[in-house]
Amino acid sequence: MSVHRASHATSIPRRRHRIWPWVVLILALLVVLLGVSGFFGLKLYSEAKQVKAHEEQAMQLLGGVTDLSNLDNLDTVSQQISQAKTETAAANEIAHGTLWNIASKAPVYGGDITTVQGMTSVVDSLVSDSVPQFMDVLSTLKSAQLSSGDGQLNLQPILEAQKNIATANQSLQQQVQKYQQLPKAHIGMVKNAYATGNTQLTKMADKVNQLSGTFQILPDFLGSDQPRTYALMAMTTSEERSSGGLIGSVGVVTTDNGKINIGDFRSDGEYIPYGAGDPTEDEQRIFRQWGPLNMSFDVRDLAVYPDTSRSAEGMRAIWQRTPWGSNTQLDGVLMVDPVFLQELMKISGNVTIPDGTVLTGDNTAEFLLNKVYVDYPVSMQDALFAQVAEQAVGSMFSNVDLAKLTKVAQLMGSMAEGRHFSMYAFDETAEKTISDAGFTAQTPSSEEHPQVGVYVTEQNPSKMGWYIHRTSKVTRSTCDNDGSQTYHVEYTMTNTLESSQIGALTSYILGSGGQGVEKTLIYAPAGGSISNLKTSGGSVTESRQETLNGKTVYASNATIAPGESVTYSFDVTTSTKAVSDLTIDQTPMGWIDSGVTTDTAACSINKQ
Repeated sequence: MSVHRASHATSIPRRRHRIWPWVVLILALLVVLLGVSGFFGLKLYSEAKQVKAHEEQAMQLLGGVTDLSNLDNLDTVSQQISQAKTETAAANEIAHGTLWNIASKAPVYGGDITTVQGMTSVVDSLVSDSVPQFMDVLSTLKSAQLSSGDGQLNLQPILEAQKNIATANQSLQQQVQKYQQLPKAHIGMVKNAYATGNTQLTKMADKVNQLSGTFQILPDFLGSDQPRTYALMAMTTSEERSSGGLIGSVGVVTTDNGKINIGDFRSDGEYIPYGAGDPTEDEQRIFRQWGPLNMSFDVRDLAVYPDTSRSAEGMRAIWQRTPWGSNTQLDGVLMVDPVFLQELMKISGNVTIPDGTVLTGDNTAEFLLNKVYVDYPVSMQDALFAQVAEQAVGSMFSNVDLAKLTKVAQLMGSMAEGRHFSMYAFDETAEKTISDAGFTAQTPSSEEHPQVGVYVTEQNPSKMGWYIHRTSKVTRSTCDNDGSQTYHVEYTMTNTLESSQIGALTSYILGSGGQGVEKTLIYAPAGGSISNLKTSGGSVTESRQETLNGKTVYASNATIAPGESVTYSFDVTTSTKAVSDLTIDQTPMGWIDSGVTTDTAACSINKQ
């Protein structure tokens, strides 16, 4: 996620008690009461208080490192990291002393001591190794000249930083994974301490991973070795398609040695005469022949494929038939929705449209996904989207310093995770880098990092996607001896349109009666399976097991009247190779919140 604020303070930042509650270490006394007595119990109690004090001081010193909020004062941050290292080393040494090691052998509650020892060890390793590596990269970039003027990004410092930031990121991710695989605690307060630490570590790991991934793909994307041409496909998630939404217009993005230019946007109507995007037999059967809405596979429907690679291939096929594309090589595609543009405007600045309305980093998504259909004629809608996209994307890398580059990099990463932004390159080497960095949306493909895919396509021609809210709950049930895990998933779609609103909206927005009619495709994790699939609420029809381009999908049509909900519930078994928690990959909605909640309290994945 992007960083929206930078602190200019040169002193240790004072935070709202953002420290890990190491006071829980005092609970080691409970272990002592079970098997140790007298002097040793008092000594363990005293040492627990020392560990608590060291860790609290360390976290105060680390301050903005976990959210990259103090990039203007890197020298101060580096000094604070050095001081924090002293604190974490002391805490780790105490927690691994003889008395603690003995206490860790006690039945049942000794495991809590082991967990606390693991927590202190991981934090010490992070502060001693991973974080300093990352700070070295940031310091080098801060001293570099990142902006070459005239909206151009100097790519050389980024090229030089790629290897080091990848190494730092790998080290950090390994430590976080080690933390997440610590034994489950039995004592409630230790559980809470672990959970708080996990939240903070995960936040830092996600931000560094986003930054590292973007650094790997930026130079090639921005034409470091040769000019590039991309189709910028503007999606409206108000009319859902598996990968996002109906494509309303397509712009041309050219990049050359760090400079990005946005060319003409053409409406979908200008592309329609040039045919469809060469669908496979499976795609024809599921998306066209089945219905009830028969996809045309022209430019409007290219996001119906849940894999960006197929959307890109379809776009290239159409592009090559057009007068403006037949003599220009298309190097790849960018797929963006209004949420991406809105978040980008928090960095790049507001956009004022011709009637004086100011679109900001807070109101743009709602405007482009709902208000534009309510208040503006159809003839103006694509032009307004194009104006916002041209200004927001065109200024992404203008006047770049380290703070802006970091914000843009994190934004690209977080938006790609939510499918609000996706990209694909036709050059195989470039695409491997893009895909490895997580920027090409695709159906579940990793056995190590399992995902359930849920992709919806609106079958009621309308703009009802704004009113269809999706939530899901993922609950881990078991961690099996063969290395797999089982989960229970509940996925709910709710039509939030109120009956009082129907009379005020046009059929262009409502379609047929304001119903959501969602063709729903559910994918099991790679190497895993889905069982006990059930539905409740609304009307779910034509449920079937299908094959789409080599993968099994569970498909159905869900009809959701205003005020109704439909819930899909099912059990999931992951691959035996899974090392991380099950997540949901889904069609993006018109806001950042994915609506996913996860409960993994039942057991932990121990694969160190």
